[in-house]
Amino acid sequence: MIPAANVLAFLVASIVIVIIPGPGVLFVIGRALTYGRRAALLSVLGHSLGVLVILGLVAAGLGTILAASAVALAVVKFAGALYLIYLGIQAFRERRSLREVFESKVEPMNQRRAMRQAVLVGLTNPKAIIFFSAVLPQFVAPESGAVPLQMLVLGVVFLTIAVVSDSVYALLAGTARDWFARSPKRLEAVGGAGGVMIIGLGASVAVSGSTN
Repeated sequence: MIPAANVLAFLVASIVIVIIPGPGVLFVIGRALTYGRRAALLSVLGHSLGVLVILGLVAAGLGTILAASAVALAVVKFAGALYLIYLGIQAFRERRSLREVFESKVEPMNQRRAMRQAVLVGLTNPKAIIFFSAVLPQFVAPESGAVPLQMLVLGVVFLTIAVVSDSVYALLAGTARDWFARSPKRLEAVGGAGGVMIIGLGASVAVSGSTN
C-alpha cells in the first residue's frame, strides 16, 4: 500500500500541475468554442483515455525507454504537433458551417470522431510520458509493494483530477460559445478562433513539447 504521506504529496503536486491552464486545456477550450460542450467533454474523455494508455506503457517500462531516447520522444512530439495543426486547420475551414449546424440543432461533430481524435491527441502527448516516467516514480515507495501497480494507482488519481478540471474548462468555454451563437458573425468568428487556437497549440508543442 502506498504511504499516506506519498499520496498526499502527490495530490498536491497533481492539483498544482492540473489547474494551471496548459496546451491540453487549450485543446479542450478550442473544441468547446468550435463544436460545443458535448464535443469538448468527449475530447476530455478521449484525451484522458489516450493518456491512460501512456500511463500503462510507462508503468510497464516503455516510458523509461522513450524518456531516454531523444529521437523517439521527438517523433512522438512532432506527430502530436502535426495532428493538432491538422485538426485546427479542419476546424477553421468548417467555421462557416457552424451557424447552420447550431440553428438546425445538429451536432457539429460526430461523437465517435471527436473521441477518436482526442484519443490520438492523448496518445501523442509527450509531456505525459515525461511526467509519468520522471515525476511519478518519485512518489512511489518500492518497499510498499509492486511499483507498476503503485504507478498505475497514482496515475489514475492524476487523471481523475485532470478530467474534473478539464471538464470545468470545457463547460465554461461552452457557455461562452452559447453567447457567441446569438450572432451568426460572432459564432463564425469564435469557430475560427477555436481552430486558430488549436493550430497555435500544435505549433507550441512542436517547439516546446509541453502538454497538459
